[in-house]
Amino acid sequence: MTRFRFRRFSIAVAAVIGSVGAGCGAYAGYLQLSGNFHPVIDGQLYRSAQPTADELAAYVRAHGIKTVINLRGAHPGTPWYDDEVAMAGGLGVKHMDFGLFASKVVSAQKIDQLVAMMEAAPKPILIHCQAGADRSGLVSALYMRKIAGMDERQAEGQLSFYYGHIGIPVVSAAYAMDQTWEDMESRDKTQAQADLPAYAVVR
Repeated sequence: MTRFRFRRFSIAVAAVIGSVGAGCGAYAGYLQLSGNFHPVIDGQLYRSAQPTADELAAYVRAHGIKTVINLRGAHPGTPWYDDEVAMAGGLGVKHMDFGLFASKVVSAQKIDQLVAMMEAAPKPILIHCQAGADRSGLVSALYMRKIAGMDERQAEGQLSFYYGHIGIPVVSAAYAMDQTWEDMESRDKTQAQADLPAYAVVR
């Protein structure tokens, strides 16, 4: 390849990468403007970014939300938190806090606590974090797998760029959510193997 052709090729590749990056950025912006609200299982679980008080009221009216689980943790004294709690109370909706960090792997103990909380909570449930992409994605996947009994492939689809999640090892801090999911799958498979009768275990 001549130097001129290589230069043209390099420019073309850079243009494609730039276009893809711009498209991804535009889509991420759209998700934030739209509130990143999605049904996970209609009538049971919904997910979103941090809702305003008015958005929360609209979700409750449209979908009959009975419980809000805030994955950012309790932040009394901050406007977004106080407005959310006040609106939920005014609408007769149960409000619960369960703090997670998108950049930290969630322990098995915390997963069990969260699953128990969702099982017991009046439904439909709205879960939300800040962007509605990472923590909400993991918790949606957990609900689908652990509570609704759906298969792993369906459940892990909640951790995808469709919802704004970018799970790339080293590059993305939010990969901790993917690692949490993989660790859980590994534990479940180990437990399933241990639960098999001795004659069913292939050695």
